Amino acid sequence: MADPAFLALGDSYTIGEGVPDEGRWPVQLAVRLRESGVAVGAPRIVATTGWTTDELSAAMDAAALRPGYALVTLLIGVNNQYRGRPATEYRVQFLALLHRAAALSGDVRRVVVVSIPDWGVTAFAEGRDRAAIGREIDTFNAIARDETLRMHARWVDVTSASREAGAKPGMLVQDGLHPSAAQYAIWTETVLPEVEAALNAFQRR
Repeated sequence: MADPAFLALGDSYTIGEGVPDEGRWPVQLAVRLRESGVAVGAPRIVATTGWTTDELSAAMDAAALRPGYALVTLLIGVNNQYRGRPATEYRVQFLALLHRAAALSGDVRRVVVVSIPDWGVTAFAEGRDRAAIGREIDTFNAIARDETLRMHARWVDVTSASREAGAKPGMLVQDGLHPSAAQYAIWTETVLPEVEAALNAFQRR
């Protein structure tokens, strides 16, 4: 029998801009799960740097995804914020993605939504209004958290970890913006308990 299928949806933070394949947090997560005795397949990643919510939705259409995933992760919205797209639009499009993720998993409790990190603390944001970026990220995350919990999906906050990492040595890749594999390892440990709970529930069925 094949290991339970894992689908990771997102943008640069999910594809792991600037890190090797094994440094991506969904790949690190699958490894950690297997180390802890939880069976899971290698993640199928549908993510590209720069995607907004509507672009991810279009990519999901093109990928012709079919239900049957034991785990679906979703991390999307930073590019909506970066491009100045309205929060009201984000709520509508994020909720549509959440419904799609639930349909692909067959059970919304096996959908794990990961918060948007705060790029305002990175070296890339130097000279910009870091406080305003943080406030906007918080607004988008509040929307995502509200809709996630309303649907009884699982919510994980990595924003705090991203702010603690900031621009510390080794925490960003060369572009001064995207997390390094070391920072993704911190995210992985944060996400792991919720994912273990989701997959253990699936395997008890």
